[in-house]
Formats: sequence, structure tokens, C-alpha cells
Amino acid sequence: MTPDFLKPSDQIRIVSPSGSIHPEYVDGAKEVLSGWGLRVTEGTYARSEYGRFAGTPAQRTSDLQQALDDPEVKSILCSRGGYGLAQIIDKLDFTGFIQSPKWLIGFSDVTILHAVISNLGIESIHGMMTKLLSELPDNSEPTELLRKMLFGERPTYHIPSQALNKNGHTEGKLVGGNLSVLMGLRGSQYDLKSENTLLFIEDIGEKPYQIDRMIQNLRFSGVLAQLSGLIVGQFSDCEEDPLMMQTIQEIILNAVKEYDYPVCFNFPAGHVDNNLPLIFGEKVRLEVTTLGAELCF
Repeated sequence: MTPDFLKPSDQIRIVSPSGSIHPEYVDGAKEVLSGWGLRVTEGTYARSEYGRFAGTPAQRTSDLQQALDDPEVKSILCSRGGYGLAQIIDKLDFTGFIQSPKWLIGFSDVTILHAVISNLGIESIHGMMTKLLSELPDNSEPTELLRKMLFGERPTYHIPSQALNKNGHTEGKLVGGNLSVLMGLRGSQYDLKSENTLLFIEDIGEKPYQIDRMIQNLRFSGVLAQLSGLIVGQFSDCEEDPLMMQTIQEIILNAVKEYDYPVCFNFPAGHVDNNLPLIFGEKVRLEVTTLGAELCF
């Protein structure tokens, strides 16, 4: 199910369900979103601090629940990732959201919400949050793509050829997000349904052996065998370890080498400024050739 695309004067709500956010980023994002013609509101506790969190679990749950339930809210922008959604995801009721779907935007820890929403059969946007909205130029590619996406334009991405890419053509529902967060959902009711999907993964600050452990779990649990394709985003601040005897990309490639679906490496999305938005839950087409990769929504 595709939520209604936005129109001028539609309401977008900023909430902070995970880590605390610098108030200036909220202010900057509100200015940008208002410039798009949207009516910007924010959760009661969007600027709160409770240790590393944006408020207590009860406060964060309340803000997010209100945004999910309010039919006047047409889109929800999570202010940042960090950590915190695992504490409250089972306290949320998505009944109102199902009745009145809206675009949920975010990445990193927000992967938990993307997984839940994808399993409900509703689309969401893996994309920038308040920090990048505040800091990037209004005409930057990620900013413009997010604006166009919210107002109904579907992108086609052309990615330069990568040496480790696996060529092929495939279609399937795009799912995924932060690899570490996805692994925290394994074995739970929120675990992503992987059959006939294109999986996107990215991460930040993980050691290569930790990435290998997570990828091996996806391999021997059968997840990788069920995919239609794999899109590997940015693994930021993940310093290579020569004692692993292979790079992070080689670790991933070796785990899927026996499968015949295409694999696209170095997709520009994740914990980077050039964080191109992706529509999770939508059927996409991926074609990988010696000339590069094309991802079409």
C-alpha cells in the first residue's frame, strides 16, 4: 500500500523516538520543510533529553503513537536514529496507522519501524533526517530527491560499476536498512520477511568480524537464499581488518556467491551525506551489468 503523496499545506510531524537531537537541527529541518509548502509540527517531547534518549520510553511512545494515529498527519519525520526504538516498539499500536497510512521517513535505528511497516504491506522512506536536512544545501541531490519522492515522483538510480558486483536482472519488494538493527529483530515478530525481496543493508562503526558474524547468520539461517537481489550501501567508519583475509565487501560477496541473483555494491545510502532516499515496501527493478547498476522504482 502506498500512502497518499503530499500536497502543499499537508502536515508533517517531527518526532524523536530514539536518540536525543540538537534543537538547531529540528529548527533547520522545519525551515526546509516549510519551504516545501508543508505545515510542520513536532511531538511534545521531540527536543527532550533523557540520558542518550529523546525522553523516557513513555514520552517517546506517546509522541510516536500520536503521530501514527492522527489522520491529519500525512508524514512522520524521525529527527534522528541512535538507539531507543527497541525499547518501545512493542508498546506501539499500528491500528490507526493502517487505517490512515502516512510516509514514515528515517534511517539507522528507524530500521525497526521500516521493518514493521513493511511487514504490514505499507511503503516507507529510508532517507535523511533533521541533521542533513539542516546542513545540506536545499538543492543537494538527496534533499531534492526526498522532496520529489514525498510529492509523488519516483526515481531511477544509476550506480557506477563496481568490481565485485554480480550481474543480473531481478524484481522484488525492497526492504532492509541498518544491518545491526535488522539483526536485533531476528527471531522476533518484527523480523523482516525476506522471501522474494531485494535486501538493502548498510552500517556504521562495526568491526569486520562483527559484520561477518551478522552476514553468516543471514546465510546459514536461509535468509540470503530467499532473496531476489542484494544492494549493499555504505559501511561507514568500519575500518578494514587485514587479519580477516578479505575486505568487508568480499565478506558479503562470498556469503552470496552460490546464489544467482544480482548484487550491487557501494550504493550511495547510509550514514553519509549523499544518502539517497529509498522507498521500502515498493516493488523495484534492479539491473546490474558491466556498465553499472540501475535501480528503478
